[in-house]
Amino acid sequence: MADADPARLRRRAAPPMPLPDCVALVLQGGGALGAFQAGVYEALDAQGIGVDRLAGISIGAVNAALIAGNPPERRVERLRSFWERVSSWLPSFPILDDPRTREFVHEWSAGFVLLAGVPGFFAPRLLPPVFAAPGSPEALSFYDSSALARTLDALVDWDLLNDGPVTLSVGVVEVESGNFHYFNNRRERLDARHIMASGALPPGLPPVEIDGKLYWDGGLVSNTPLQDVLDTQDRPMLVFQVDLFPAEGTVPRTMEHVVARAKEIRFSSRTRAINDQMLRLRKERELIRRVLDKLPDALVDDPDVAALRARAQEFPVNVVQLIHRPAAWEGDSRDYEFSARTMLEHWAAGQAAVTATIDRAALITRNIENGETAAFDLTRR
Repeated sequence: MADADPARLRRRAAPPMPLPDCVALVLQGGGALGAFQAGVYEALDAQGIGVDRLAGISIGAVNAALIAGNPPERRVERLRSFWERVSSWLPSFPILDDPRTREFVHEWSAGFVLLAGVPGFFAPRLLPPVFAAPGSPEALSFYDSSALARTLDALVDWDLLNDGPVTLSVGVVEVESGNFHYFNNRRERLDARHIMASGALPPGLPPVEIDGKLYWDGGLVSNTPLQDVLDTQDRPMLVFQVDLFPAEGTVPRTMEHVVARAKEIRFSSRTRAINDQMLRLRKERELIRRVLDKLPDALVDDPDVAALRARAQEFPVNVVQLIHRPAAWEGDSRDYEFSARTMLEHWAAGQAAVTATIDRAALITRNIENGETAAFDLTRR
């Protein structure tokens, strides 16, 4: 990346904090904002923090596949190749760096994407869906996403993704039942279809068929795959949860800001709910364990007590939130504005979020060493 500081991104000999048995990276959906996630991964890699578990939805699934489907020494290179490719039609050029100019260029770039598509990702259909045969892929979306399959096949080693050391899950919604589902490389072999299904957001992109069923973007139900990581946890864990939409924001002043703020709330609400639920359940289980420890010896071997004790067992988890907070000029179109300038800025923002978190990591370190559970947002403004 042209704006990266080599000294800052140089890999450290050892991570800056003690790491538990599993480090997970949870990647939300958010289209063009996914460059923020790439910056986060590059910064974590530079800090010597390896990833054992990946979960993604939509663009988060794409980034996760690029990471899991490449050896560690090539992951940043592959992420960079993808993001440079999808932003190549809107190169960075000198402009006035003031909010009004940035907002104009931002909206113009997003409009270009609506008309022309994104190279290596999706392209507008020649005919509107209304003229296509009912039930055909052409009738179910405004854009053709077949280019993404070719891009993923060129950048991802699917054998490594499926047989390698990193566990990967991607969230989708089955169209007919409306049920949410995770494809997991430890249960089935994943390929480009599974990643594309996780990002098939209607009505822009078509559903993807897998084993006779059609799937849409998992963000229709939940835009964060944190729940899957917590439900399958089997050892102490540190989670870096990369959110592309902030839960907190300002009161809108224009209709455009109303739409943008509504999108932030819609796509971030599930994240807050899961975090709150996690902490509530952990406290309840801790209370159950304390009560069980007070029972007389005569009840220790009681089957009901044993079953309750088993259900109350848990492993510590620390969730570190890394949240993309938009610039004032970024409006409702921020998730489909694929210009090179904005991509580079999002990437750099992801790096900065990791740096700011590591600089304040003493609390996380204490929790990991003490086997405690908590959620952190150490970059809050």
